[in-house]
Amino acid sequence: MFEAWGRFIYRRRRLVLVAAMIAVVGAAVWGTGVFGSLKSGGGFSAPGSQSQHASDLATRAFGRDTADVVVLYRSASLTVRDPAYRKAVTSALAALPHGTVLSAVTYWTAHSPQFAGAGGHETYTVLRLAGSDDAAQVKTYQAISGKLAVPGLTVHAGGQIPSELAINDQVKSDIGRAEGLSMPLLLILMLVIFGSLAAASLPLAIGAVAILGSFTALRLLTLVTDVSIYSVNITTILGLGLAIDYGLFMVARFRDELNHRPSTEEALAATVATAGRTVAVSGVTVALALASLMLFPEMFLRSMGYGGVATVLVDMLAALTVMPALLAVLGPRVNALRIRRSVRRAPAEEARGAWYRIAGSVMRRPIAYIVVIVIALLALGSPFRSITWGGTDARALPASAAPHVVADALAHDFPANSTTPIEAVIRFGGPVTAPPARAALAAYATRLDHLPGITAAQVTGAAGDVARVDLRYRANAMSAQARDLVAQVRAVTPPAGAHVYVGGTTAELVDELGSLGATLPWMALAVAITTFLLLFLAFGSVVLPVKAIVMNVLSLTATFGAIVWIFQEGHLSGLLHFTATGTIDPTMPILMLAIIFGLSMDYEVFLLSRIRERYDVTGDTRAAIAGGLQRTGGIITSLALLLVIVIGAFSASGITFIKLMGVGMIIALVVDATIIRVLLVPATMRLLGRANWWAPRPLRRLYARYGISEGGEPPAEHPGLAPGKVAEPV
Repeated sequence: MFEAWGRFIYRRRRLVLVAAMIAVVGAAVWGTGVFGSLKSGGGFSAPGSQSQHASDLATRAFGRDTADVVVLYRSASLTVRDPAYRKAVTSALAALPHGTVLSAVTYWTAHSPQFAGAGGHETYTVLRLAGSDDAAQVKTYQAISGKLAVPGLTVHAGGQIPSELAINDQVKSDIGRAEGLSMPLLLILMLVIFGSLAAASLPLAIGAVAILGSFTALRLLTLVTDVSIYSVNITTILGLGLAIDYGLFMVARFRDELNHRPSTEEALAATVATAGRTVAVSGVTVALALASLMLFPEMFLRSMGYGGVATVLVDMLAALTVMPALLAVLGPRVNALRIRRSVRRAPAEEARGAWYRIAGSVMRRPIAYIVVIVIALLALGSPFRSITWGGTDARALPASAAPHVVADALAHDFPANSTTPIEAVIRFGGPVTAPPARAALAAYATRLDHLPGITAAQVTGAAGDVARVDLRYRANAMSAQARDLVAQVRAVTPPAGAHVYVGGTTAELVDELGSLGATLPWMALAVAITTFLLLFLAFGSVVLPVKAIVMNVLSLTATFGAIVWIFQEGHLSGLLHFTATGTIDPTMPILMLAIIFGLSMDYEVFLLSRIRERYDVTGDTRAAIAGGLQRTGGIITSLALLLVIVIGAFSASGITFIKLMGVGMIIALVVDATIIRVLLVPATMRLLGRANWWAPRPLRRLYARYGISEGGEPPAEHPGLAPGKVAEPV
């Protein structure tokens, strides 16, 4: 099938390129409009949760009272009790454009000490903005943001809307900076790796097609569902990274085939039949790993799944259509504009270079290598046992960002959680104003006030049959202590005949953790099953898929341990310029699990494809391992280096959770492309010997009929090894 596809592309190469050019122009014109259609901020809450019910019920009963904007004021000399301080703030608020601010709560209107901090020199105002949704409120904030300044006072704007806007602006800035930093360096490295300008430019062309194509796919998705703006980051990273992966693999194979085939058409057909088949298997494997993110109800993770799957599929399609068409047009000119003479040199089939010698060294002492590597990886992963989950707030921004400054001031200079109380929303069977309901509400508030850790319980709203009690506490809103308080509040007996829904920032985190924990096992099961099936169909073995999954778990363990050590415990925070909060956002490891698992399988498929190819020819497992590593070791490490450059630019992001993802992926790539693929895979395969290729007789028949073999035929049996039998390790 793949060989026939390669011949078809060769004969229709110009038509394919014209069609691709039309599609790219359309994507550039329409697809890049996706930025205006994406949902800004949010997407981390669990739909249908108790906290969501509490928020919806309170909004219907009392109107929206969220702290859209928190304006922090500081004075070096005045205190909030000075009339001049009051006049300066209230005059500035009164001058805001009419209709933009629905309400403004200040120290002087609330008469509450929680609005005074730092010896009275600081205060804040809570603004509720006009607008039916976040996007409309962002526009409202942009209209007033330049008018919040007060003469003689230092003013910073924070809260939900300024934080969302700052994060969105930072995302766009990070993408532009990442592309500006990585592209020149990528081109130089690819020129060195490929050895010619013509070959080096091909993966970049595929990357541009993939990114524009995935932007188009995301915009199409926004027509039917909400998609988070953060999906653009995964689109850019994967679009360029996988284009380089697939491009390098295809070009390297095409060069090999040019040296052994009589014509460009034959070389292209052989390239698509082998490398093209590998790209297809890898692409589907990575796409299915990322598709598992769509199992989660949270918009953030679903959006990452949408963006990841769209990008991988566009990358794969471009690598199987546009890339072969470009290779067909270039032919031997793929080596044009060389920077080194060795580009045209045909590699010897039995070449025994450095990678061959490394494989030989590993296979002479497989048990020693396995024991040392497994112990080292488990040691690296040990900090993961002490992981503490937390949410994402303004501290994800750089320390100098205004929302971060406001968040720090509220946490340290004012009464605890002045803008993030735990909210108990109570729905009675009748009017709250009725004497029995009022008495039951007062008794319920008293029970809440006596809970350990609660510093105050205050009824802050009563309308119709709904009342709200706000609970103050000293712990950080994202801490484990605050989450325990939510559990205690939910365990308190509600008023007779009433239903209580506990909400607020901390309750949203509790519900998010519960939702993620309930879905995660299903995600892991889906990834494991699909990976097993695809690798079985690709290689006809039930041992190799299990081995690959175990290897990936070891790699992920080491990566997650390093992430906890760096970002939760705060090591390297000065070097990497981020604020350690003592917690990890739970969505980040899940997202990294899907991406890293997919990319690891990418390298596994590349390596095993060459090993299987050599084994089908020789029947010698040891020689196949050494020969496969010799042919792919340089490619895999080059791919990892190039992808590290792409991701490295994102690790310099000003947003902590994007930086975390970038650093984590770099660690995973380095571990996977060196320790796992170069050392651990050869060692375990040497120990297993011909058992690597074992499958029960019924599954072997299934593979013979439906397997995705290199040239469309099932692999031949070798003398001395009957179907389904296992020989002793060689």
